[in-house]
Amino acid sequence: MIDRRKRPRKNKILTINFGGLGDEILFFPAIKTIKSTFPFAELTLVTEPRSKAAKDLNFQIDNVITCDIKGKNKYLNLLKLVTGLWGKKYKIVVSSGSSKFISIILFLTGIKKRYGYDSGFLSRLLLSKAIPLKKDQYAGNMYHDLTRGINQEEKAGLPDIDVSPENLRWAGVHLGERDGKQVISVHPGVSKLSVAKNMIKFWPVQNWVDLIIQLLSSGKYKVVLTGGPDDEDIIQRIRAEIAERDFSEDDFIDLYGMTHNISQLAAVFKLSDLLVCVDSAPMHVGVGVRTNTVAIFGPTDENKLLPPGDLRFVALKQDDLDCRPCLWDKRQTTCENPGCLGVDVERVYKAIEDQLN
Repeated sequence: MIDRRKRPRKNKILTINFGGLGDEILFFPAIKTIKSTFPFAELTLVTEPRSKAAKDLNFQIDNVITCDIKGKNKYLNLLKLVTGLWGKKYKIVVSSGSSKFISIILFLTGIKKRYGYDSGFLSRLLLSKAIPLKKDQYAGNMYHDLTRGINQEEKAGLPDIDVSPENLRWAGVHLGERDGKQVISVHPGVSKLSVAKNMIKFWPVQNWVDLIIQLLSSGKYKVVLTGGPDDEDIIQRIRAEIAERDFSEDDFIDLYGMTHNISQLAAVFKLSDLLVCVDSAPMHVGVGVRTNTVAIFGPTDENKLLPPGDLRFVALKQDDLDCRPCLWDKRQTTCENPGCLGVDVERVYKAIEDQLN
C-alpha cells in the first residue's frame, strides 16, 4: 500500500509570457529549468490568445491561460486575470514582462514567491527577487535569467520543441521518398499582425520564386512549401509562378493548407534537411527541432533571435547598412522602404549549399 504522506507535494507554478509564438518558444529554456527544479510541479503558462498553441510544442506545459492584452480592454482583461488567480494555490510565479506595472500585478495575485525583471524600486520591493534585464543577448538566454531566483546552477540551453510520433508519421507520409535528394522546407510568410504594426520583415515574393526555381532546377533538392493562414497571398503568387514550370510534384511538395496546426509544421521541419525563412515564429520552430536553418533578416537583430555561435543556424543580412538593426532597439516600426531586406537570391542559395554540402 502506498503511503500518501511520502508522495512529493505537487507544487503549482505560474509562468507569464506575453507575445507571439516565437516569444513563447524563446521562453521554453526557462520552462525547462523550472520543471527540472520542480519535476512534480503543475506548470501553467499565461499568454496571449494568438500564442496558446505553445502548449502543443512543449509537453512540460500542463495548462494554458489566455489573456488578451491588445486593444481597449487590456486593463480589464488583466484585472480578470489577477482575480481569476486568487485561491488557485500557486506557489511561484515567474513573469517576463519588463513594465513597471508587472510587479504590482504579480503582487496582487497573492502568490507568495514572485520573480520578474528589475524595473525599478517598486519591483525590488514587491518581488521576491528582481532579476536584472539584460537585453543585449540571445532572447532565450534573457528569458532564462528569470530562473535565477529559483535555480542558480542551471545553464540556459536552446529551446526544445516536442513533436509527437503521430505528427512525425504524418509528415513522413506527406514528404514521401527522398530519392537521393535533400529536403528543403520554404516558409516565406510573416504574421499579419507584424505587417499591420508596420514591422516589415518579409522578403519580396519574386525572390522566393527565383530561389525555389533555382533549387528545383539543380536536381539536388526537394522543396516543401509551407505557410500559415496569414500567408495566403504570397503562397498563391508562388504557386502561380511555379505552375508555369515543368517541375515534378514529387520534387515540389505544396503543403500549404495541409498542416492544420503548428505541431504538424514542426514535424515537417524536423524531417527536413534545411529550413529557409525570414525572422518569424517558424524560424524559432526550426531552431527548436534542430533543423539547419537559413534565416533572412532585415531590421531585427539576429544576435538576439538566433543562438550565438551555432553553425546550424545562419542569419543572412545586409552588412553594409549602418542603420540596421533598428527594430525594437532604435524604433518601434520599420521605415517605409527598408533596404535591409535586399538580400539577393544568390546569397541565399549559396548559404543553403554551404549548409548542406
